[in-house]
Amino acid sequence: MKIKITLTILLFSSISAFAQITKEDLDKEIKPLNEKLKILQLENNKLKIQLETTNIKLKTVNKNIDSLRNETKTNGDAITQTANELGLKIKETGDQNAGNISKISKSLSKNSLFGIIGVLLAILLSCVLYWFLSKKQKIDKIEVEEKFADNKASLKIDVVSEIEKSKKEQQEVNVKLEQKLIEILENQIKRIESTDINIGEIDVKPIDHTMPLKVADEITRINAYANSLDPNSQDSKALKSSVKRLVSTFRAEQYEIVDLLGQKYDDGMKVTVVGYVPNAKLSKGEEIISRIIKPQVKFKGEQIQAAQVDVSIGE
Repeated sequence: MKIKITLTILLFSSISAFAQITKEDLDKEIKPLNEKLKILQLENNKLKIQLETTNIKLKTVNKNIDSLRNETKTNGDAITQTANELGLKIKETGDQNAGNISKISKSLSKNSLFGIIGVLLAILLSCVLYWFLSKKQKIDKIEVEEKFADNKASLKIDVVSEIEKSKKEQQEVNVKLEQKLIEILENQIKRIESTDINIGEIDVKPIDHTMPLKVADEITRINAYANSLDPNSQDSKALKSSVKRLVSTFRAEQYEIVDLLGQKYDDGMKVTVVGYVPNAKLSKGEEIISRIIKPQVKFKGEQIQAAQVDVSIGE
């Protein structure tokens, strides 16, 4: 009898020591993970600053376009004013010539035909000169407008190209950060040991699911980001492959994320609805789970976290 009591005491002491060591190991693993997450947040802030810099460049380009437009308008107005002044002078010259012709016609005899022809030639020359200057004015105006249009198109193409380049670079950095985070989470999951031990009336301390639940939240967030990318891009394919690998590791430790996205919602579901979103594409009264904020998580078939979702409602 004494031997049985002694063995029981020794076994209980071993189990307590094992539980304490497991908790201390988890605390040591969680601390560096939090530090790495802070580093990832700093990298994300740098990317936001780069995007703000690009937006400032875009505003500067728009100001240059407005300045060029105003300058073109000023030049056009100046050309129009010059043409009007020139036309007025030609008209005055024509009027003066007409007056002179009237006077000359009264004083000249039939033998002064050459003089009349000379005056007529002068009038004709004035008309030709007016036509030539008017045509040149139109050509100059068209050239200015074409030059402005070409400059505007070139600036627009450069700005769009710069924005697309910045977006692509930011996306590549984001995907690399997410893949690095997946590697860290995968290593943490592999080190989790889940044991449910009951000896007689002795209850072992309940399993701490804090770390697996954090991993489940990150899996849901990263998967949603991957779905927002171009499905044919290399970044999207690589990120989805990494998420799939992490989910497999998660399941190997007897944890399961229940996929509720796209399912019909009813009041009997064990979920918390955070918001309702109207959707004209759905039938009236139809309710679909359209966004997962927190996933539903099970451990050994039993729910350990209820889902938080948004529900789309047909109008």
